[in-house]
Amino acid sequence: MLEEIRRKDSITRNFGWPLVSRANCKAIIVDYSVRPADPKELQRIFNKYATVEQDGQKYMTPENLIRDYLGMQKIQEYDETTLSLLAGVVDQTKDGLISFSEFVAFEGLLRDPDSYHKLIFQLFDLDGKGSVSFDEFQTVIKKTKFYDKLEFHFESELINSYFGAKKDRCVPFHEFSHLLQDFEKEYQRQAFFYAKMSNGEIPATRFAEIMKTLRGHLLTPYVRAYLLTVAGGEARHRVSYGYYRAFNSMLDNILILHDVSNKVAKGKRYKEIKKEDFLHEVLKTHPEVTPLQVDILYHLCDVDRRGRITISDIHHILPKHDVFKVFSTERHDEEMLMEPDEKQVSFIWSVLHNVYRFGLGSIAGATGATAVYPIDLVKTRMQNQRAVLDAEKLYKNSFDCLIKVIRNEGIRGLYRGLLPQLVGVSPEKAIKLTTNDMVRGFFSDNDGFISLPYEIIAGGCGGAAQVLFTNPLEIVKIRLQVAGEQPGKKVTALACVKELGVTGLYKGARACFLRDIPFSGIYFSAYAHLKLNLADENGHNGAASLFAAAMMAAINHPLNHPPFILSITLSPVSRSTTSSRSDLIPTNPDLSLNPDHIGGMRVAVATYAGIETRFGLCLPKFRTPQKMTLNPIQPEK
Repeated sequence: MLEEIRRKDSITRNFGWPLVSRANCKAIIVDYSVRPADPKELQRIFNKYATVEQDGQKYMTPENLIRDYLGMQKIQEYDETTLSLLAGVVDQTKDGLISFSEFVAFEGLLRDPDSYHKLIFQLFDLDGKGSVSFDEFQTVIKKTKFYDKLEFHFESELINSYFGAKKDRCVPFHEFSHLLQDFEKEYQRQAFFYAKMSNGEIPATRFAEIMKTLRGHLLTPYVRAYLLTVAGGEARHRVSYGYYRAFNSMLDNILILHDVSNKVAKGKRYKEIKKEDFLHEVLKTHPEVTPLQVDILYHLCDVDRRGRITISDIHHILPKHDVFKVFSTERHDEEMLMEPDEKQVSFIWSVLHNVYRFGLGSIAGATGATAVYPIDLVKTRMQNQRAVLDAEKLYKNSFDCLIKVIRNEGIRGLYRGLLPQLVGVSPEKAIKLTTNDMVRGFFSDNDGFISLPYEIIAGGCGGAAQVLFTNPLEIVKIRLQVAGEQPGKKVTALACVKELGVTGLYKGARACFLRDIPFSGIYFSAYAHLKLNLADENGHNGAASLFAAAMMAAINHPLNHPPFILSITLSPVSRSTTSSRSDLIPTNPDLSLNPDHIGGMRVAVATYAGIETRFGLCLPKFRTPQKMTLNPIQPEK
């Protein structure tokens, strides 16, 4: 894994532009708000999954709710204790069964803005009395994965501060979140000091074990791979408590550090940032961030010791949680196995998205083709003019051509051959954009970054696909455009097809390839980079910046003019303006696509996952972890 990460970094730095950033459209056309569910629909769904009936009333078991309905803990060897704790959040009566009223109350809880804190409070409130006692708190903590590896000493000043010296005080909801925050800090402190330090330091290997146990939910594969490398700082193999605290604080402040890097680099993803510039900005706006935290950040991100980092480097240490894998078999096996229903939903969504893309391409292409068609017709007739002597030329210049067309053929003459053009524009744009997107996706890394050479290849593939499909339509269009030069001769599209045949319809295709592949390769990559560099400091593009990027990217068109003339001569073809698009439909990974997950239930799995991803309380899923001894590691002889 480490080699794969380093390989991607090498490719990025060798081929990527240093000024690339990510832009997002301001418009959001999809509403991700979670609205109240229809009670009748909730009743139908509840009855579908409920398997127990008592006194004429149906009830869900913990397995019905967690495994069958929410799709968590699906493996056969699931942890029954964890399942019971998760279901206990919904089971307010603590009788082991979930009634419809409790099911409805849970749906309402999930729609609450404070649902994460309320859910984890109910997880600890084992008796449902509205407060958490010391015994309840201790019981849940002892069932977590990290307690099996690193024991927590409950006879501490922190515990006494919240529960009293005699442990007879209960913590209400409004204090519980602060208890969890302080408990996390105390756990980190105990893990360090109970490791039997030597001169106030612990070995780098013990530091790595503690971090993977207590802060594993914040460690990306990249950070895990470099933990031993950065432990203690430069050329050190032991970690002091100050460094340990700073490293944990750096993880807690990583979003702040990422925002500061965005501000310093002005959203440009591969712009290198000096440590001095970063320190100046972060200490000015965020005094809670210390210089040692910045040193650790640079040590972790700057593995090549360039003295600079980029936003992309920080992305390697930003935790990316897949909430649907926290309590799933896929999380345990570190594989994502898509369920059949999800496959079907993904396929339907893909089809609808392509239809949406096709519709936008059709409208944009047809509008653009109609607007510029008179200019295109004049250009085609001028390019198709083969006379050598001035006396033999039909048109002196473009303006003369325009005047003669209007005089001899009328205004309708300016739109001769428009229908085949409109027929070809819709699939032309869809095929070109789809091919470009597919190739870009193939060569992009996990962060969506694609290096410049691959961008050009993707655009060239789009241009090649366009030629294969539209070459026959373009030939027919040009034949109709130049037909007006011969008075009295009526030419139709069908007559052109019969006259040329299949072979004739692809005459001059090589010249078209020579024209469209370079143009598309340059245009798509230039448009993408210009759009990103014209974005504001938040990475957003307005209509003006998008239009400016498209116009500047099209400047490369004269470079392709010689093959353009050649294609007109051999196989009369012309293209309307190439356009690009950006996906306007964002995705929210926290929303379930299960049709039975309605209302607040759409975020049920994500809210449960917040127990781990937000609060760091990792409950066992499938296997019993081995305990980690707290004896100091013996130095090698």
